[in-house]
Amino acid sequence: MSTLTNTAAPENGASVTDTTFYPVPVFHFKVTIGDHEGVFTEVSGLNASVDVIEYRHGMSKGQVYKMPGITNLEDVTLKKGVFKTDLHLYEWFATSNMQTAERRDITVSLLDEASEPVMTWQITNCFVKGFTAPDLNASSNEMAVESVELAHEGITIVS
Repeated sequence: MSTLTNTAAPENGASVTDTTFYPVPVFHFKVTIGDHEGVFTEVSGLNASVDVIEYRHGMSKGQVYKMPGITNLEDVTLKKGVFKTDLHLYEWFATSNMQTAERRDITVSLLDEASEPVMTWQITNCFVKGFTAPDLNASSNEMAVESVELAHEGITIVS
């Protein structure tokens, strides 16, 4: 039987005040789409789950066996502020036509206080399945935010 341990716990007399022992905040990250590094306010949907297949053979007396089935990938959503001359996301969305779409790989890196990657997700073969323009409201002073919803074929953590 394996045991779970806190791999971030200080060992060999290390100081508990050392910043390597604290969880990384989520607000410092970078997103790269192909060769284009974008400035995004939010990334969501870096999720995957596995269907469970239940199996009971003919000789069992009620015993159900569970096995992993198909992996389901959630769509990834990217949100960013609207800039006057930046139509990058909309132009990518415009390439999605009946049975064809421009596919790109995306890298999302969670950064530490020195802007070095702590964890990096590679999202492969993405295409834009939805584009959302900002909501406009004359009584609001919020920044304009657009978003894209991406279908993809896989997420891997590379660091």
